[in-house]
Amino acid sequence: MNFQKPKGTQDFLPGTVEKWQYLEETARNLTTRYRYREVRTPIFEQTELFKRGVGETTDIVEKEMYTFLDKGNRSMTLRPEGTAGVVRAYAENKLYADPDVTKLYYIGPMFRYEQPQAGRSRQFHQFGIEAIGSVNPAVDAEVISLGYEYCLQLGLKDIHVEVNSVGTAEIRTAFRVALLAFLEPMKHELCKDCQARMERNPLRVLDCKNDQHRFTAAPSILDYLDEECRIHFEQVKAYLTAMNVPFDVNHRLVRGLDYYTHTAFEYKAAGIGAIDTIGGGGRYNGLVGQIGGEEHDQPGVGLGIGLERVLIVMEAQGIEIPSYPPLDLYLVSMGELAEAETVRLLHEARSAGLSAEMDYRGRKVKAAFKSADRLKARYVAILGDDELLAGDISLKNMETGEQVKVPLSQLTATIIRR
Repeated sequence: MNFQKPKGTQDFLPGTVEKWQYLEETARNLTTRYRYREVRTPIFEQTELFKRGVGETTDIVEKEMYTFLDKGNRSMTLRPEGTAGVVRAYAENKLYADPDVTKLYYIGPMFRYEQPQAGRSRQFHQFGIEAIGSVNPAVDAEVISLGYEYCLQLGLKDIHVEVNSVGTAEIRTAFRVALLAFLEPMKHELCKDCQARMERNPLRVLDCKNDQHRFTAAPSILDYLDEECRIHFEQVKAYLTAMNVPFDVNHRLVRGLDYYTHTAFEYKAAGIGAIDTIGGGGRYNGLVGQIGGEEHDQPGVGLGIGLERVLIVMEAQGIEIPSYPPLDLYLVSMGELAEAETVRLLHEARSAGLSAEMDYRGRKVKAAFKSADRLKARYVAILGDDELLAGDISLKNMETGEQVKVPLSQLTATIIRR
């Protein structure tokens, strides 16, 4: 029987995985500058965590979660997004005792049962951050600016940010009444998903890609903001302007998760087909209380960026990712005695900090040199039994073609010096 990877998943092989390492390294370097620390949460959690945190009427919970019963007959779910697990870890481990804002980041796989297409997989990967412990709109702006800076660091072009305020639960209740009054006359003209959403979560109707043309005259949630929400949103926009982060206000932006309050935002990019969002996030005041208990509630704001989508955009825009670094030294042996010494030299070079490899297949010199070329080796050292007896080794500079004899004891030092 020939096994194949599950539908909607990928194998990241050498030559490709280096691209992922570059995205992850860039994220780690950037979050260090912003003073975010890494957190790693379980890939599966109790199902109730996502129902309570993400929202029972969201597409994620209703249609897309990988849920199973474990051997203790407990309902578990592979994480479909990162925030709920991080907030659970924050509350469970009492990070709310930190007198400062708790700033965390994560990188890892998420799982949703969707129809695979460009930029949408059943196992996908996200880089995300969470800042918990402050209602200050400057934190909203910091989170948005970090995601935008990440795109710039990777060389992405024509990235723009869309922002909105989704207010509070009370504001959304009032807006829901007005929105339903607008949608009701066209209900039977909407797609089946929108008709279902009207009953349970009408704000999500505005997120529909099929019926956008019908919502031109839809009421705006911005008209329903109270003074506190309006001031918060105005301050976020002012801070983004001060940071030179370009943005547009999209009053229909609601995001697909129920926990958002006040600020919601997305990063848009061309080059991934019908899906143009590479990431987004928002503020989630009240989520910590929902998950960890009201007595420990803390305001928070975060973002998630889809790494598969980032790679698609980079490829579409012709952005080259730094390749695997060249090899410092490639060792070739000729003869049994020489091979034993070559193994020692290889270990010595690596211990000294050089990237080094040797020909393990006993090929002829010409074939070994071809292998060295494929590995982009800077130097090739050739050791035969005669050279071993003489106590030296042939060292060739692959860029200049210069070949010299150096003492065996000085091989590693010679390469380091050069």
